[in-house]
Amino acid sequence: MGPLTIKTVGILLRPSTPELKDKFFQIKEIFERHDIDVIIDTISGGMIDVMGQEFDIMCQSADILVTLGGDGTLISAVRRAFDFNIPVLGVHAGKLGFLADFDIEELDAFIPKLSSGEYRLDRRAMLQATIHSKDGSTKEIVAFNDIVMTRPSISKMIHLETAVDGRAFNTYYGDGVIVSTPTGSTAYNLSCGGPVLFPLTEVFVVTPISPHSLTQRPVVLPGDYEIDVQTPDMSALAIVDGQDMYEFGAGDIIKIQLAKASAQLIHRSEFNYFEVLKEKLSWGE
Repeated sequence: MGPLTIKTVGILLRPSTPELKDKFFQIKEIFERHDIDVIIDTISGGMIDVMGQEFDIMCQSADILVTLGGDGTLISAVRRAFDFNIPVLGVHAGKLGFLADFDIEELDAFIPKLSSGEYRLDRRAMLQATIHSKDGSTKEIVAFNDIVMTRPSISKMIHLETAVDGRAFNTYYGDGVIVSTPTGSTAYNLSCGGPVLFPLTEVFVVTPISPHSLTQRPVVLPGDYEIDVQTPDMSALAIVDGQDMYEFGAGDIIKIQLAKASAQLIHRSEFNYFEVLKEKLSWGE
């Protein structure tokens, strides 16, 4: 990679975890040792009694974002920073994550490698969705892992009609449908029998959740396609990255496609996705 000049980093901590205070100061000290300024966002700062900056303001002055927590913390940061196009480095605060794969102990030796170009910058596809309501209003959504269309109550099956690039595609009866990015393929998609997709591919997968018919199977679609989802007869929920929830009613349409911009994740140059996969899923043991 080309050298990355870093003067300022913005730090986000896993929410509701004030015990990360010591680790934050440890990270701050490491970056400052390399003459890099450290800013923390207001919410994380408030949690550990440190002055912070509003997230959007922090993103304007930070060259990279560093998350301290798990994969959820990193996913949230990537989504919130979507408009700023900032690379993100994930430090895990416990066990190795799929995305947050740095140990605090590795940071000190890694920082000089950023300026010498000895690192990897992975571009990962994100989803962009628009909910078109019957009344003509629209809502824009960005997802890093997945958008799950599901039933609002456990007692009813949901009926979802889908179209791909404007042509009727499939009708799903069951608990719902997951539209997942390659990064999200190892999340909810995996537990519903969907395939593991290599994270740097430009595709997305549509996976039924407990389908009523056994002929329904996950389908991988090329990245330049768009899928439209609607419920003809009842309202449904769209859950984004397991973090945000939107209601959409009968006749509303959700249009989902890969986003114009990708998430940028910083890894060590020797980072190997398959090794992480083997470790996380205990393959080959």
